[in-house]
Amino acid sequence: MFSRFFRRHRQSGRIASALYGAIVAQSRVPDFYARLGVPDSVDGRFEMVVLHLALVLRRLGDAADETAKALGQQVFDRFCREMDRSLREMGVGDLSVPKRMKRMAEAYYGRAAAFDAALAAKDGEALAAAVRRNLLRGAEGAAEAIAAYMAEAADRLEFLSVTDLREGRLAWPDPAVIRVGSLA
Repeated sequence: MFSRFFRRHRQSGRIASALYGAIVAQSRVPDFYARLGVPDSVDGRFEMVVLHLALVLRRLGDAADETAKALGQQVFDRFCREMDRSLREMGVGDLSVPKRMKRMAEAYYGRAAAFDAALAAKDGEALAAAVRRNLLRGAEGAAEAIAAYMAEAADRLEFLSVTDLREGRLAWPDPAVIRVGSLA
């Protein structure tokens, strides 16, 4: 009996790791930085992970399947562990890590709420404004194109089955071919 529980837990941990790996891999696509104006910095890369994480967790949270929601929590937990590890690797002291982790979690929840509200309302202008404010930090960049990318990514994730998600399969759009105006 216990062996079944641990085997299921290990498998779901592997799936969460695979999903998180797919999130990070997509966040590192060079077009975001070279073509769309996302700052190629620690902050810019963090923002791209948050953007993709928010999209995946939005989909897993919308699922009626409780195992999908539990998987979403495992993916978020993986994100938190990786952020903690990254901070320590960058030399942040043990006493400062919890404060930074709290700010990172607050940043995630704030951005996820802004992105979700704009995506739910199919409001491309609000989504572009959230991208400009958070991801680009007010700098010039292709906020509208990134918003269109997010809308297409959210649509693709919505049409993935829970089985696909539970098996760690994600279908991201290619940011190189995103057209502005695909949110409507």
